[in-house]
Amino acid sequence: MDRRLTPFSGQVAHVSLKDRVRAERFTEGEPAAVAVPLADLLSSPGGARDRQLLMGDAFLVIDRCDGHAFGQSAKDGYCGWLEEEALGSAAQPTHVVAVPATHLYPEPRVQARELAGLSFGARVVVIGEARNFLETTAGWCPAMHLRPVDAPFDDPVEVARLFFGTPYLWGGNSRAGIDCSGLAQAALLACGIDCPGDSDLQQRIGTEVAERDLRRGDLLFWKGHVAMAVDAERMIHATGYVMGVIEEEIAAAVARITAEGGGPVVARRRP
Repeated sequence: MDRRLTPFSGQVAHVSLKDRVRAERFTEGEPAAVAVPLADLLSSPGGARDRQLLMGDAFLVIDRCDGHAFGQSAKDGYCGWLEEEALGSAAQPTHVVAVPATHLYPEPRVQARELAGLSFGARVVVIGEARNFLETTAGWCPAMHLRPVDAPFDDPVEVARLFFGTPYLWGGNSRAGIDCSGLAQAALLACGIDCPGDSDLQQRIGTEVAERDLRRGDLLFWKGHVAMAVDAERMIHATGYVMGVIEEEIAAAVARITAEGGGPVVARRRP
């Protein structure tokens, strides 16, 4: 079983795994949500970052150890460890951040000192409004920066373009830093399309398309890398080549990646 998608800490497992793994204990899990702007999802308590979760992301806690909570992200099934202090009570978000980045404020006033920064995709619970601000359970946010959670975008390419200027970050999932699979996932989830967290998992979604049939929103895969087609000739991706998010000609990218030892395109998928 893929540890990234298996809700089993090594000691405690979700009840869905009974008769599939040997665990000290099985549990239904404890619903929670990310309560900080950005949290690293780790491979082990205090270990390496696998991915990141954003404020408001639902998380089912399976086990706890050394100040960390093991569980599963609701949006994509990814399993790992979060610092316990990053979690709060489960909630039902009403709005999502729909711009590259925004701020939370202690009051609905432009001149107020910000409480925290939020990335595109962060989810909040709106409880009030005043002037051009919406009040959330975590602070006030400019109303024009939020979008109802039930109003998805309709063009993943335009969503991906919101991340122009974002630095490349291995395992990153936010405007502060993002990698290739993080960019593809952010763009697709924002459009209501299910998408796992890593490029090898993303290569399994959708249907295969021929090179001649490539169109806007299709995904191109290399071993360990993913990009999104802007059209039949251009693509957008987060890449270590420039340590950022760029749009470039597909043919040029294919030639460069091949020359650098990254191999050929191994799949083209339509989510």
